[in-house]
This record gives sequence, structure tokens and C-alpha cells, in this order.
Amino acid sequence: MGALLSLARAARLVGVPRGTLQRKIANGELASFDGLVSVEELRRNFPEAELVDTGALEKTVRIREQAFARRMAEFVLPSQEVLAQRLFAKSIELAEVRRHLQAYHEMLLAMRARVAAGQAPGTLLDYLDNGLRRILGSEPEQLEAGVSMLEAVTAHVTVRPSGHQYLVEGNDSLLQAGLKAGIQLGYGCGNGACGLCKARLVAGELRALTKSDYRLTEREIEQGYVLLCTHTAVSDAIIEILEAAGPQDIPHQQIVARVRALTPLAANTLLLHLQTPRSHRLRFLAGQSVTLGASGSAGAVSESVPLASCPCDERNLHFHFAREADGALGRALFEGAVRVGDAIDIYGPAGEFVLDPSAERPPIFIACDTGFGPIKSLVEHAIAIDAFESIALHWHATRSDGHYLANQCRSWATSLDHFRFEPSSDPSAISGAKTVASSVLSDRAACSTSAVYVAGPAEFVDTLTQTLTAGGMRGEQICALSL
Repeated sequence: MGALLSLARAARLVGVPRGTLQRKIANGELASFDGLVSVEELRRNFPEAELVDTGALEKTVRIREQAFARRMAEFVLPSQEVLAQRLFAKSIELAEVRRHLQAYHEMLLAMRARVAAGQAPGTLLDYLDNGLRRILGSEPEQLEAGVSMLEAVTAHVTVRPSGHQYLVEGNDSLLQAGLKAGIQLGYGCGNGACGLCKARLVAGELRALTKSDYRLTEREIEQGYVLLCTHTAVSDAIIEILEAAGPQDIPHQQIVARVRALTPLAANTLLLHLQTPRSHRLRFLAGQSVTLGASGSAGAVSESVPLASCPCDERNLHFHFAREADGALGRALFEGAVRVGDAIDIYGPAGEFVLDPSAERPPIFIACDTGFGPIKSLVEHAIAIDAFESIALHWHATRSDGHYLANQCRSWATSLDHFRFEPSSDPSAISGAKTVASSVLSDRAACSTSAVYVAGPAEFVDTLTQTLTAGGMRGEQICALSL
């Protein structure tokens, strides 16, 4: 048996979602060993995988970086110190392999001499000669080389007791990498001051990235506790920490943020970009909402608004506002009463409109107008956790500039083979909902296995939900948010 890989690493190598591998294992198409898969099994199931051409993977990573609102893409290589430590570990492994190879070489030479002395058939000698040349002179296969390189520049982390897995790349901390992978790790400040991201190291080697103001007790140090926000993984590691299972596990927070930017997305749509202090970041689940309060020239205003950004970037928070909406804060934004640099109070998060990855049902996301904001948050989270075999996005617009981020949706569909985007337009939200529902119901197989997430005006959401349930979809398959 060749090298055994985690599902996260195997999916990364062959360029498919982790959910695809899980489905193959469940169907008996892909053999697994204690949750790991072998290189030989990957070759058998994905004979077309070519790791030399990594353009598709690089494009996917680029789209994810853009989707997560990161303003600067970091180089994927870790720091020189971490990379040197990982390469040193690989050199030890290589030396061990060479020792085994030398032993096999000596054994085969001895066998060859004995067979030659016993007047063995020449075909057997030719076979042994070819075998020696193949063992000593061949180049490593692409997949084996890819495994070795991926192990050198990334570290694989397993979280207990959940069993979730993720990869640590570049100079990311354990916390940053986990959030990017969509894992709901506990944390507070994110910079080593509060200690809320404290976890126990069960196995592996870590390295401190920065100093921490929070001091662990001697007892905690003896038990192997570390802060995830200030450490990275040098080798594959196992950590122990409780994760948020749902909205009930996310604490209510109160933060004073600043308006970083006010960006028109279309003639009637505005993006509000808030930035929290470095020492107090917002912990939330994709799809949740917060209450925003501001004091401008028009007086104090507040409004409950769904987040339009991914939890992986908990400091930069995005919100979508429509000009014709009834909210007081939205009107203040369009009238110029709130400006860049102003303070905004954040209360929350709240709401049950969140992704349920444990269900393992392929998601169908449906948005109408600025209902795309919370749907965008869910889509980015679904891409990050890489657990679904397929993702579908329907976006209905009731005005001419309603698809204000259509290019981003098309980039997802272009870069991710398992992603499908279907835009639609109709001035009537009710007839538009019926059209979208008809499109969803046309795929009977998807209807029976998918989870539907819909956000938009109440009339759109209500009509769509009623039409889907009338068409045979069960109510527990639908999660709705009326704006």
C-alpha cells in the first residue's frame, strides 16, 4: 500500500471537492483506511489527474481569495523557518526510504547471482535486470511527487472531537487556516490577548508566530495547551478544541467598528464595508445578521442587516443596501449622513439562516435582489468547507441592475466545476419566484436530496417556499430569510 492521505489533502491533489471523495467512499467506489485514502486508490478513481498543470487549482484558490474579501493575497509558501523544518523532516523520511531501497538492491543482486549460477532461463534474468533499472532509474510518478511537495509546504490539522480536518498554508496561524476552511473554532481577539482560542495539542509540532499577552498557567502548559491565533503547524498536527455547533454557540457581542468604505455596486445598491478593531473582531456564522447603529447628521439610526461576507475574514464586514429599502440606516447611507471613518455600533450576531454542513445535502441557493447579501455569505462558506459535491445558485432580479455582482457569480461557475449559476429577471417578485421554483423542481433528483436556502423580499420568499412544497419538496429542506 502506498502513501495514505487525509480526505482534505487527497481532494486538494486531484482537484475535486472533499464531498466527492466522501460520496465515492460511501458508494464503495473508493477504498478508505481509518478515514484515509491511498495514492493507488486515487490513481484508480482519477486516472486523468495531472498535477503538473495546476492552473485549475490555482484559479480556484484565486477565486476563493477574492470571494473572502481579502485585499492582499499572501504567497502560499510558509516562512523560511517553518519551511526549513518541514523540509528537514522530509529529508529524514527520504533518507529512510533510501536505506530501504539499498537493502532491496542488495537483495535483488544476490538473487540475480544465484539464479545465474543455476542456469536460470534468460527471460528471468531479463526480468530482474529490467526490474532493477525500473527501481533505481525511474523518476517518481507525478502524484507521489505532488504528495511530497504538498506535505512540505502545507501541514494537515485534525480537530478533535469533531474529526474536522484542514490544511495550514503559508504563514497562516492555526486559527486563520481553520476559519478559511469554514471550521467554527472558538476565538475572541485573534491576536493573543484574550485566550479564547486556547486548544490542547495532542500530536504534532507547532511554532509560535507572535508573542502573546495572554499567559497560560503552568498546568495548561504541561497539558499541551496553546493559542491557535499565535501558532502555526510545522508538521501534521492533532488539536483538541470545542467548535460551534450552531447559532446557539456563538456569543452575543457588542463592537464599535469604523466605516472603511462606501462603494456603489450598482445605481441603486451600496456596499457598506466596516472594519472592527484588531483586538475585538466579530465572531459569526455565515448567513447571520447584526444590528447596526449610527449617529450622523440625521440623528441616531439603527437597522438589522444580514452580513454579506465570509466568517473567515471576521474583521472586514460587508453589508448590501438597496436604495428603495425601508431601513433608516440605508436611507442615511444613500443620503450621505454616514461617511467613511464614522463609528458604527454592532450588536449580534443573530439568526438561524445558517448552513448545515452536517446534513451533507448539496445546497441550492436562491436570492432575490439584495437577498444576495446573506446568500453570498453562505456561498463563500460552502466553497470554503469544500464538502459538497455540487452547488447551485439562482439569483432573481426585479430591476435592471439587480444582478450587481453577476461577474463574481460567473467567476465561481467558471473556476469551480461543481458550481452552477442561473440568473433570472422579472419585475414581479411573485412571478419570478414561480419561475425559479419551476427551474429547481425540474431536476427531480436534486429536489429529493438538496437543501434550499432562499433570501429576499417576503413576497418572493413566501411564493417560492409555497411553490416548492407544493411541488413535492419537504419543508425541512428549505431554510428561508425574508428581508
